[in-house]
Amino acid sequence: MASTIPTFTLNNGVQMPGIGAGSWLGIAANPADAKDICLNALKAGYRHIDTAPGYGNEQYIGEAVRESGVPRDEVFICTKLGHFHDVRGALDASLKALDTEYIDLYLLHWPQTSELPAPGPFFGRILAFDEHPNFVDAWREMEGLLESGKVRAIGVSNFSAKNLEILLDSCKVVPAVNQVEVHVCLPQRDLQTYCREKGILLTAYSPLGQGNASFFNDADITAIAKKHSATPAQVALSWLVQRGTPPVVKSVRIERMRENLGLVTLSPAETQAVEDICKKPGMHRTLVHNTPDGSVFGWTYEQLGWPFEIGGAVRG
Repeated sequence: MASTIPTFTLNNGVQMPGIGAGSWLGIAANPADAKDICLNALKAGYRHIDTAPGYGNEQYIGEAVRESGVPRDEVFICTKLGHFHDVRGALDASLKALDTEYIDLYLLHWPQTSELPAPGPFFGRILAFDEHPNFVDAWREMEGLLESGKVRAIGVSNFSAKNLEILLDSCKVVPAVNQVEVHVCLPQRDLQTYCREKGILLTAYSPLGQGNASFFNDADITAIAKKHSATPAQVALSWLVQRGTPPVVKSVRIERMRENLGLVTLSPAETQAVEDICKKPGMHRTLVHNTPDGSVFGWTYEQLGWPFEIGGAVRG
């Protein structure tokens, strides 16, 4: 089944499997559960595994890859940089936890960081952009990692066009990937267009709404799914792959993992129908980052460059 997964070519020539298996299980979850999930994902046919130090499970992902019997060079591992104070040290810690000699894709997890390195995503005071180290400082350090052979490609996550513009004005290496929230309710077309113009591949996390996929019950989605003898999830993932936005999808059930790899071919009319769902009343919104004060990890939507209003709806 692994051979049926489409591949995407990054801007440095690295090949990335077009559907990834996510490993974020939530704050209350046992990180060790990620091992069985990763093993099942590899058994189901996934060859792209997404993790991060903040998930607390890199060690278990590494154990799963080694025990799976799948050769390391056939598994595309993505992990992330959470704290900017010691970029090389953070990479070495991830390599040690994963017990691997290299990372296929190393992402700058967020454009913001906290005052001092600590376990988890952010603890302590969040730094403003005009404090250091900021994401430009961190990216310059990440550029140097490519020469070490310890990473094959570098990219970013949760970056808007606004913050990408700041980064691109100061960097030598254009990010290979920008991983953001993308799904039927949040197509991110403007951001995708911007990234394409710059040679950056936009990829989707939470492509099924992180358990909040209100669009599963949409009449257009269900009609298309019925026509293809597919599920709404398969339609949503197929739409993303066809539009050139590789998804990272998480499931704890091996049956659902296999199902999510069962892409269908959507006609142009069906593709447009899915694309237009966000135009329906109340549908164009974040399903992941709806916060009551309009901030995420200490930065406002405006600082992040995200187009959300309080309540999660997209402005405009």
